[in-house]
Amino acid sequence: MVIDLLTSGGCSKNAPGEEVNSTTGDRIVSGDASAEGKHEESPLPGYVYAGEWGKSGNGDGEFNHPFAVDVAADGTVYVADLLDCRVQYFTATGSFLGEWGRKGKGPGRFADPIGIAVGLNGNVYVADRSNHRVQYFTPNGSFLGEWGKEGSGPGQFDFPVDVAASRDGRVYVADAKNWRIQYFTPGGSYLGEWGGKERFDFSHDDPDNVRLPHAVAVAPNGDVYTLEMGKSIVKRFDESGSFLGSWGREGTGKSEFVGPAGLAVGPTGDVYVADMACVQRFTAEGSFLNAWGSSGSKPGEFEFLNGVAVSPNGFVYVADTLNYRIQYFRPVPTEGN
Repeated sequence: MVIDLLTSGGCSKNAPGEEVNSTTGDRIVSGDASAEGKHEESPLPGYVYAGEWGKSGNGDGEFNHPFAVDVAADGTVYVADLLDCRVQYFTATGSFLGEWGRKGKGPGRFADPIGIAVGLNGNVYVADRSNHRVQYFTPNGSFLGEWGKEGSGPGQFDFPVDVAASRDGRVYVADAKNWRIQYFTPGGSYLGEWGGKERFDFSHDDPDNVRLPHAVAVAPNGDVYTLEMGKSIVKRFDESGSFLGSWGREGTGKSEFVGPAGLAVGPTGDVYVADMACVQRFTAEGSFLNAWGSSGSKPGEFEFLNGVAVSPNGFVYVADTLNYRIQYFRPVPTEGN
């Protein structure tokens, strides 16, 4: 995100594990079939490919590197279309509703819109990376305000690369090159931060701090999850930045990552990680639940996954960046659940 937007790779070597629900006949992607095997050992809810939309281009419903996605309470899907410098929004099944933005520095214009979140009252927050600011809009794209400028002080940014909103309205920003998470009121007033280069202990890994954070997500209970550039680890904090735990390491097995880039928390508190060519799902504390995906362009396959989001009804949406599309999956219990 900050260093190399187009790193190639994938976290599974073969096709997703599949089952067939004996009642519905649906194809269920409940685990991938990597060398180490992330396939289910118990009947957990799986995910059925439900649809997709998009292709390469700059027309309505077309994308030039869809990089981030979020879903509003009413099911509206918002996509940060990175290299077209715009936001597009759609119905839950991909019908185009509208767009806003173009390249520039003024209100409502973007220089790398790389993170997106739906917050209080359905307002949409965009991490405008190379303008070093966060902008926010009404649900249909009318400009409401902005905050931030390049710098390292409170409320300033050096490459804000992701944004997330809590149920009480707090807005969290992954301030990548300042090595910190900052959080704000819904209107952008500074509330606090954690991390920072000056606080990082270089003598060891310093697990309870953040280093080049490039993804942030907030759980229904207010806990905050982060990913860091070049690190195959998910970190968990409370709403004010106290460290609660972490999990993950480099690899292709369960709870291992190749290039984790996107992060979301579902309505039940489960955590979803978009990792190059697969999605992994965990409990709030980091216990592995299931995974699906492999490298490719067919349904349920991915090329350079970035954004992931979960709708209020549990559908999972992913920004399949180099396939220039959004794919979505619906949860379905495996046989016997």
